[in-house]
Amino acid sequence: MQQRPFKQVDVFTDQAYLGNPLAVVLDGSGLCTEDMQHFARWTNLSETAFLLPPTPEAAAQGADYQVRIFTPGYEMPFAGHPTLGSCHAWLEHGGVPQKPGLVVQQCKVGLIHINQSSGRPAFAAPPLRRSDAALELVAALADALGLPRTSIVASQHLNNGPTHFGLLINDPRVLLGLKPDAAKLNTVIRAEGISGVGVATVQADAPATGLVPGLIGRSNREARAFSSSGSTASRTADTTEQPTVEVRFFFDHGKAIGEDPVTGSFNASLAQWLIAEGHAPQQYTAAQGTCLGVQGRVHIRQDGSGQVWVGGDAVTCINGSVLL
Repeated sequence: MQQRPFKQVDVFTDQAYLGNPLAVVLDGSGLCTEDMQHFARWTNLSETAFLLPPTPEAAAQGADYQVRIFTPGYEMPFAGHPTLGSCHAWLEHGGVPQKPGLVVQQCKVGLIHINQSSGRPAFAAPPLRRSDAALELVAALADALGLPRTSIVASQHLNNGPTHFGLLINDPRVLLGLKPDAAKLNTVIRAEGISGVGVATVQADAPATGLVPGLIGRSNREARAFSSSGSTASRTADTTEQPTVEVRFFFDHGKAIGEDPVTGSFNASLAQWLIAEGHAPQQYTAAQGTCLGVQGRVHIRQDGSGQVWVGGDAVTCINGSVLL
């Protein structure tokens, strides 16, 4: 064992302790998979990242570093908040990208480009595979979530490395009031082999074509559920960019249901889906973590080529070393 540089960062927020925490071991050289998994289990965070030199092949293609991402139970091929959090930690630790303004990160799904030019880092959403879901599955998820079927506007299987199931609904009050049945939802998640279920709603006046039926004309009072979180948080993050999409993401947490504070990979696939189908504008801010007292903000932008970029701030909360 040896002392290794370490940071714990809060991602998708510009205020410490209002985002999604990530442990980053800045030098994972010499650690085996079992070592990394053991440490990730010990941190007990949703993800722990280990930075390594890129492989020679990846370096030749512009990769600046390699990241391996672990939950307490398994290794992930890609995840959004570890992508931005690792980039933040690497740059803060003195990392210099091969190309100014663009960090290239190697992970299990390939090379992820992280644009730094705007001041707020944003990663290029990986290619998405999506498909419609069987009505029986949608019904089972609605039952497990306690979700009225009449509130469901659309649903999709989403796969950008991790596999998710996405539901778009028409009422922010219903979204913020969801209380899933753990046994039922975990049964569906395990049977489908997905990482979790994300539920989203779009604000009434979001300027999109084909806007979600049932949201048009809702009152400003109802729309404010997106910006202030109702009753769970009094502090405000990103006050200059009010969110127009609200998101919750649930996953199997043993006998209970886990809720992720902010889920970058799901927000990436969600944005690709919603924008493609005209449910959301080409640029928007999503709020997540409201019901957990967190004010995560995910900044979405589709460029002229159709590439979706997923941006977010990060703040270092712990800076030191760890024995590994």
